[in-house]
Amino acid sequence: MISHGDDSRHELFLREGLDAVDVVRAHTAALRVLRSSIESAHVDAYSDVAWPQDVMPSYEQALCLARNAVVSGTRSARADPGMGIDIDIRDDAQFEVLLALAPYTIHAEGWLGNQSIFSMDDTGTALWVAVTAAEEVELRSQLDTLGIARMAFTAECPGGGRTARARQGGRIRLTRARRRSPVERRPAQS
Repeated sequence: MISHGDDSRHELFLREGLDAVDVVRAHTAALRVLRSSIESAHVDAYSDVAWPQDVMPSYEQALCLARNAVVSGTRSARADPGMGIDIDIRDDAQFEVLLALAPYTIHAEGWLGNQSIFSMDDTGTALWVAVTAAEEVELRSQLDTLGIARMAFTAECPGGGRTARARQGGRIRLTRARRRSPVERRPAQS
C-alpha cells in the first residue's frame, strides 16, 4: 500500500502471457486512468525491438522534445538524447507521445509528488501501477470495454523485468532522486 495524502494506492502488475495487442491496450488504459494523478513523467526513446511504423511519428516527437529542452536550458546538452525525456502530461500532444511509446520503450515512469505511480519497462513486458480503489474500478471498466480480460492486472508481481527486480521485501521501493536545476548541473567555472 502506498499513501499520498488521503489517497491510498495499491500496486497492480500486468500479467504475463497477454498477446501483443492487449499489452498495448493495457498500457494505454492504465495511462489514461492515471493521467489526472500524474504530476510528472518521462520516457526513454529506446526500445529492444524496432519501433512499429505507426509509432515512428511519436518517436520523432519525443526526440524533438528532448532537443527543445536542451535549447531552453532545462536539459543538459550532454544528456543522452533519448533517455529520460520529460513529458508534460497536461499537454495532449505530449501525452499522446507517451501513450504511443510506453508499450515499446525500455522505460517510462510517472510520479505523484515523490511517489512513483507507474513504471513501464522492458519493451512492454513489465508494467506496474499504483492506483486508488476508484482508479482500479475505472481501469477494469476500460479493460472490459476494450475486450481485455479484467484480470490482465494482478496484485502479484510476476517474475522477470526491472519492475520485479526492483521489488524487495514484498514492497516496491521506488524513490525519486531530486532533480537538479540547469544551473546546478553546470560544471563550476575555473
